[in-house]
Amino acid sequence: MSFLLHPQLEQDSVCLGHFSLSLLLLNKNKTFPWFILVPQQADISEIYQLERNQQSQLIEESSWLSQAIMEIFNGDKLNVAALGNQVPQLHIHHIVRHMNDPAWPKPIWGLQKEIYYESTQIETLTARVNEKLQALTTQYCAQYSER
Repeated sequence: MSFLLHPQLEQDSVCLGHFSLSLLLLNKNKTFPWFILVPQQADISEIYQLERNQQSQLIEESSWLSQAIMEIFNGDKLNVAALGNQVPQLHIHHIVRHMNDPAWPKPIWGLQKEIYYESTQIETLTARVNEKLQALTTQYCAQYSER
């Protein structure tokens, strides 16, 4: 079976690009800087199900993304989590937190009304993130085309 992005992730996010293993998604809710990595592997719900080299690659991609978004958003804390309670497809949330954000210090889940990016904001943010990731690693490809 080939990889397909879970419909809920597709609905809630936009694809900014990809690494060698993972798609990079931006959650449409702009209340928090919220990015998601999705390993492009079919029928995977947990990190341990990935091959060892894929596990290492996922950690690298997560680290590159973490550094990039913390530098861009000057965060106080970064929340990284693979929950999967509502979407079984393996996906890793990367959420930049600030001590003055609306949910601090509590988790963000379900606490805030969602406010969505406008298309121009997505374009600007995509360019900033892609530029930073290109500077950090040559293994990031900013272009993503639907198959």
